[in-house]
Amino acid sequence: MEDQESTLVEHGPCTACGSSDACASYSDGHTYCFSCQTHTNGNTPTTKEDRPMSTKTPSFSGILGGDYQALAARNIDEITCKKFGYRVVKHNGQWLQVADYRGLDGRAVIGQKIRGADKAFRTSGNFKEVALFGQHLWRTSGKRIVITEGEIDAMSVGQVQDNKWPVVSLPTGAASAKKAITKSIEWLLGFEEIVLMFDDDEPGQRAAEECAQLFPPGRCKIAKINGYKDANAALVDLNAQAVVRAIYEAKDYRPDGILTIGDLKESVLTPPEVGLDWPWPTLTHLTYGRRRGELYFLGAGTGVGKTDVFLQVAAHIEQTEQSPVGAFYLEQSPAETVKRIAGKIARRRFHIPDSGWDQAELSSTLDSMEQNNRMYLYDSFGATDWDVISGHIRYLALAKGVKDVFIDHLTALADVGQDERGSLELITKEMATLAHELHITIYCISHLATPEGKSHEEGGRVTIRQLKGSRSIGFWANFIFGLERDQQHEDEDWRTTTTFRVLKDRYTGNSTGSTFYLGYDKETGILHERLKPGTNEETFADESGDQPF
Repeated sequence: MEDQESTLVEHGPCTACGSSDACASYSDGHTYCFSCQTHTNGNTPTTKEDRPMSTKTPSFSGILGGDYQALAARNIDEITCKKFGYRVVKHNGQWLQVADYRGLDGRAVIGQKIRGADKAFRTSGNFKEVALFGQHLWRTSGKRIVITEGEIDAMSVGQVQDNKWPVVSLPTGAASAKKAITKSIEWLLGFEEIVLMFDDDEPGQRAAEECAQLFPPGRCKIAKINGYKDANAALVDLNAQAVVRAIYEAKDYRPDGILTIGDLKESVLTPPEVGLDWPWPTLTHLTYGRRRGELYFLGAGTGVGKTDVFLQVAAHIEQTEQSPVGAFYLEQSPAETVKRIAGKIARRRFHIPDSGWDQAELSSTLDSMEQNNRMYLYDSFGATDWDVISGHIRYLALAKGVKDVFIDHLTALADVGQDERGSLELITKEMATLAHELHITIYCISHLATPEGKSHEEGGRVTIRQLKGSRSIGFWANFIFGLERDQQHEDEDWRTTTTFRVLKDRYTGNSTGSTFYLGYDKETGILHERLKPGTNEETFADESGDQPF
């Protein structure tokens, strides 16, 4: 740039920024550096009106110069380096790469990023006020702009597009991406489409998602270069087309949890199937089986047999499905739990003395279970903290392949302080979330509140409202079951018969209120389906089934 009454004499080095040829000298003695915009007065005084651009000197004096030259190892040519203001300099015996950073007005270099041979970098100058790297090169509006994680990648993207299309870089990588983009957000919004081409690693992609949320819906896209971590890796591999393709195939940013029909079509077209069997065919029929990602609750009065029901389910899974099981029985010792499950497998009541079994049978069953190694038990030692137990469940699911987890009982996990109800509701929600996340099935027992009228021990009807934590259980559980048995009935047939009631069926709703009957074999300890005492009726649907939610 020259004053009106002077002529260009030559180009030479700049004493302010160290450029080898960017400083222009004029006939009246004034100079102007096209690299750092430093202006010095000559014989003829100049005024602001004489100059079409500000001649303010850089805000720091420690600027490093150097030469523009190709970065052979990066496959970046000299033209690109010169356009972006990226130089190589030998300083104190060490070769350095220097990237110039300008302020938001784009006029002066106010900071530099200096990279050594060890790839470590430092910054100098007023780096808190710098714009995006390369921001000064482009107009304040356009069709598309690409933002990369580093200067090398920005120059790589620029070079593969003949340095004609807007591309900029974050000043200090993914860690401060959101802050850097926020600073230049007004300028960036001048472009119709913002493409984030951050590194294809966890920090880079996390930063891309965070930054994408800064822009209006539909304005931001996230690009990934197929087969490469970043743009320069593709350029070094002589695959410039992969970079260009990634820009044009960038995907619209969409927050987690938002899906389209295309995302779901394959799974929607998968025909529904009956899930895994329960030990009782009628329950399998009513529920269409057991499914992964679901939460099942069982409520019953004291001594009615709720623990026994789920122990038989656990034994059924371990034996018939040959699948590992996790057992969290918080008011029963692990040894007692194993003895009862072994009894279900061997069809012996090992937990009852003098009930027709001998030590050899128990030992043989345990040997078989040990060899199968499909049973994992939790020894609470009085510790029933949900955060601890949920961590153990996660470990069993991910490390041991456990898909079925039994918890007895929910109330033992609750905060016994002033907010027991709130604690139960939070735990139930987290339990359902864990089942869905890990794609496992969780079976949980709940205690009941004292009913009005007939007690549960006398066969009183179980309702959802009676479950401790019923509000949350009613919302989050996929199925809720209740057990009823009149332990004081004059007829032994009724005393030993349990009514199994479906209180909630989220899957179809069809079985809510349905019941069937379980009998108990005192010789084998097995619960089996039976007819309703005194009738030929096996199951019936109670039209007044409890559905408070």
